[in-house]
Parts: sequence; structure tokens; C-alpha cells
Amino acid sequence: MIRTCAITSNHEVSFGLPLTEMDNPDIEWYWVDFSNPTNKEIELLTNHFHFHPLAIEDCLDDFNQRPKMDFYEGYQFLVIHALREKVFKAVELDMFVGEKWIVSFHKEDLLELEKVWEEIAGNKMLKQSPFFLLHRIIDRIVDEFFPPVYKIESELGSIEENTENDAINELMDQLFDLRTDMSRLRRTILPMRDLLYRMISSERLNYLKDQHLYFNDVYDHLLKLTEMLESYRDFSSDIRDSYLSVNSNNMNSTMMTLTVITTIFMPLTFIVGVYGMNFEYMPELNWHYGYFLILGAMGGIALMMFLFFVKKGWLHPKKRSRKR
Repeated sequence: MIRTCAITSNHEVSFGLPLTEMDNPDIEWYWVDFSNPTNKEIELLTNHFHFHPLAIEDCLDDFNQRPKMDFYEGYQFLVIHALREKVFKAVELDMFVGEKWIVSFHKEDLLELEKVWEEIAGNKMLKQSPFFLLHRIIDRIVDEFFPPVYKIESELGSIEENTENDAINELMDQLFDLRTDMSRLRRTILPMRDLLYRMISSERLNYLKDQHLYFNDVYDHLLKLTEMLESYRDFSSDIRDSYLSVNSNNMNSTMMTLTVITTIFMPLTFIVGVYGMNFEYMPELNWHYGYFLILGAMGGIALMMFLFFVKKGWLHPKKRSRKR
């Protein structure tokens, strides 16, 4: 599907004009949007706009290109990544930007573009330029990065508050899922940050000086997102290390308890083994109170060893109190 939007010299907006009328001198600038175009519509990139074959090849590639900006005669070609929040998947948006026109190309519907289209329909950008439109599109895309990042922050806080919960294994599974989401977000946000840095620092984009502050603001947002993700990744590592430490301590405590029990039973097993030998002459066996004496001795040994281990703190190790 192809849709068009043209801004006239009278600062009026016209939708749906054919491409052949876009060169009308009354048109200040225009936007042509290719949304999941057909093969016949794709041919217009070459036959009507005469874009460079390499740029068109990037548009048609089934694999996402890295966000970038290429300079061609009379226009710039940009690859921008939007985000599918639920699956943290990058969606490619290709844009050709000239002095008085902008052409967007995407194979999937983008809510961010729809919002900008509605702004134009609401007469909010009639006195602007294609470069300001480019800023609005990128700004909308970057704004959609924040909700999933804030969601990760909230879920990390919830996990941190419940690390002493019995369902710790489920929380750790959730933590590892969050780390996967953070990695996917970083793979989308970091290249976008590099692209914006190149845009605001390139000497070949001096004509963007009127919009420089706006693009710099978007770059600041991307820097903030990057720092937040780095901070959350470190925080998640701390939670994971704390869990592994607690798990290791619990395992050591369990092994200590089992070791103490085994140690207590060692002398008892020895005594039982001695008197379990089938020798014919064992004086204690013929004594009337021999059985009770052995039981008492075994009980006394077990009790003394138990009290010794309790005194040493080996059966009930002190738990560290958690400071809030």
C-alpha cells in the first residue's frame, strides 16, 4: 500500500495525491509511505524516485539491516529500528530524506508512523520540514522504548524484594528471562544510539542545524535508556549472585547437618558392630543388665556429641539478619 501526504505553500495538507502531482510548485514538501508494498509498488522506488540500487536492496532484504545513514546525491538513506514490545523484536523502517520530500518503507505496520500521520492530519506540522518530520518519527519510535525498560525495572524490584520467598527457583527463572529481554533491547537501542550520534555530529548534515536541538534530545533519551539497561543488567547480576550465594550457604548448612548426624552415629555403629560379632565368649552378653548398659552408653554418647555440636553452632548456624 502506498499513501501520500503533501503540504502546500498555503500550509494546507492534502492526502492521497498521485505521485505524478508531487512535483507541483505549490507543494512545499511531501511524504510518501510504502507499507508492505506489492512488487509493482516496489518498482516505483527505481522507476519514479530513481533511488540507488544498494539502498533499494537494503529495503528488500529479508534480514534487518543495522541502523545506519548513507549519503547519496540529493538525499540520505536511513535504516531505523522500531520495537515490538511483547516480543522485543526489532522492526526495520527505511527512510529516504530529501530537501523537500521524505519516503518511508516498511514491511510491517508501525503504530509510531500512524501517530505521526495523525499529527499531520491534525494540522500540527504544516509549517515544518521533512527533517522535522524525520525527527518526529524517530522521537516516537524512541519513546516506545521506555515502557518495556520501565517494566523490567519494576519486575527486577519485585524479584529483589522476594528473594527469601519459597518460590525462589521460579523467581530465578523470571530473572533469567528478564536478562534475555534486556539483551534484546540492547541490540535494538545501542545501534539506534550510534545512529543518532552520527546524525548530530556529521558535518554533512549542517542543514539540520534548525532541528539539531530536537535530534540531540532524542540522543539524550537513547543515552538514558542505555544507562538504565546497563544498570539493570548489573543489578540483575547482583541478584543472581546473591541467590547463588544463599543457595550455596543453604547447601553447606544441609551438608553440615548430615555430617553431624553421620558423626553421631559413627561410635554407635562401632558399638553395635562389636557386639554384633558372634563370638561364643563375651562376658557382657551373659550379664543380666548388659543390654541396658550398652543402650545407656550409646544414648549417653549420642547426647554428649549432640550437645557438643549444638554448643559449637554446627547444628543451628546463625542466620544473618537482612537490613532494610
